Amino acid sequence: MTAKPGSSVLGPGLLPARAGIGLRAEHYDAVLDSRPSVGWLEVHSENYFGAGGKPLDYLERIRPHYPLSLHGVGLSIGSTDPLDHRHLAALKTLIRRFEPALVSEHLSWGSVGGRHFNDLLPLPYTEEALYHLVARVCQTQDVLGRQILIENPSSYLQYVESAIPEWEFLAELAQRSDCGVLLDVNNIYVSARNHGFDASAYLRAIPLPIVQEIHLAGFTVNRFDDGEILIDTHNQPVYPAVWTLYHQAVQRFGQIPTLIEWDADLPDLAVLVAEAERADAILEERHAHAQAA
Repeated sequence: MTAKPGSSVLGPGLLPARAGIGLRAEHYDAVLDSRPSVGWLEVHSENYFGAGGKPLDYLERIRPHYPLSLHGVGLSIGSTDPLDHRHLAALKTLIRRFEPALVSEHLSWGSVGGRHFNDLLPLPYTEEALYHLVARVCQTQDVLGRQILIENPSSYLQYVESAIPEWEFLAELAQRSDCGVLLDVNNIYVSARNHGFDASAYLRAIPLPIVQEIHLAGFTVNRFDDGEILIDTHNQPVYPAVWTLYHQAVQRFGQIPTLIEWDADLPDLAVLVAEAERADAILEERHAHAQAA
C-alpha cells in the first residue's frame, strides 16, 4: 500500500485516521489483485462465523495487508431476549483469529421470543431502556474482554414513550457502560430528515472523546402523495448534504477513521476507493489545519 499524508496518525481505536471501505465478497479478488490504497477494511462479523469456507479463506489472505474492523448486525443487543451466547462465542473466536482494531454493534434489536427479523429495529429512548442497554453492553464487553462501539441507527418511526433524545441516550449509554460510539453521519442525516430534528445539533451534543469511528453511506428517497421518507439503503454514493454534515463532524471530532459503506447494488471497487479518497481529503485538510494552529 502507498501511504498518504497523515496516514501515520492513528484514530482512538488504533485504526489509521483515514478512510476505509467495507470488504464484500464481490470485491475479494479485486482487493487482493490491486491492493487499493485505503486505510483499512471493515467486514460484517456474522459473515465469518463459519468454521471454514471461502469468506474466511479470503479474509486470512487479505488481513495481513490492512487493519481491520468487525461490524456486527445480528447480536440484537437491544432485545429483551437473553443475549445469544453462541453468537458471542463465535464473535470472540473471530476476534482472537483476526485481531481487529475495533468491534461494533448497533443501537437496535432484531429478535424477540426466539424469532429473528431481517432488520435493525429502533428502541424506545426511556430510562428503563437505557438501564437495560447499559447492562447488555457491559455483559457483552465482559464476555469479549474488550470495549465495543455502538452505532446510532437510522429510524423511520418514533415511540410515543421516548423521553430522551437519541443523542443524549447514546452519550449516556457510552458514559455508563464505557463503550465507544460509532457515529453514522448518514444515519443522523436520514433520521433528522425523517423526524425533523437538527442534524448539526445532534453532532454538537455528542461528547468528543466517545467517537471512535464514523460511517458514511448513500440513501434512497421514497416519495408518497403526502410526503417522503429517507431509507438508509447503502446502495449509492454519499449524498452531497451528508458530505456537508461530515465536514462538520470532522471539524468537531477531528481525524476519526471513516468507513464508506456500500452493501447493495455494488459498483466496481474503484468507485468505493474514489469515495474513500474524498473522505481522506477532508481528513487530511483537518490534519493540516490542526498542524498549522
